[in-house]
Amino acid sequence: MIATFTKKLTFDQFLVECPEDGLYELVDGEIVEMNATRNHADVANFMLFGFNDEIRRLNLNYVVNTTAVIRTVTKAGIEQGRRPDVSVIDRDLWRSNRSGYAALREPIQLAVEVPSTNWDDDYIDKLDEYQRLGITEYWIVDYLAIGSRDFLGNPQVPTVFVYLLDADGNYQKTAVKGSERIVSRTFPEFMLTAAQVLYA
Repeated sequence: MIATFTKKLTFDQFLVECPEDGLYELVDGEIVEMNATRNHADVANFMLFGFNDEIRRLNLNYVVNTTAVIRTVTKAGIEQGRRPDVSVIDRDLWRSNRSGYAALREPIQLAVEVPSTNWDDDYIDKLDEYQRLGITEYWIVDYLAIGSRDFLGNPQVPTVFVYLLDADGNYQKTAVKGSERIVSRTFPEFMLTAAQVLYA
């Protein structure tokens, strides 16, 4: 029997070889397509438009999109290409190379993930990678309550988790449910409850 080995892609190779139709991530050296249900897209779009409205209202120096790919590194030193469901990015950083790919090596301001069947990626792998990169704020919007009881408790109910980077570079977590207001460092005047986001 002959063993076959697939060459693992680097982040730069991923940017070149990634198909242009659809949304993809680089995971453990392989190109992985990201598919989303309409419900998933509705939740992500609700936040996209809400963030965009807040940026315009307060004339904040951010851009928000769903296309940015961020280079992260795992504990084992493997390059990943993560594409958050919603990214809030410093406008100067985003516009520093407008003719380049929608790919960044620097930490963005806020990443939002909406878990689906691969929920452990968002709760474990991406959490670690985003913290390691230094992303200031990370939201997990678990509208399906699909994460394990270790995260959601018992009973499992839809929850927004807000992770804020502390002075030591570690995430501090707040779980927000129901009519509780989501407190954001990036958007301190944002007046949204967990329910408004979870049931968008």
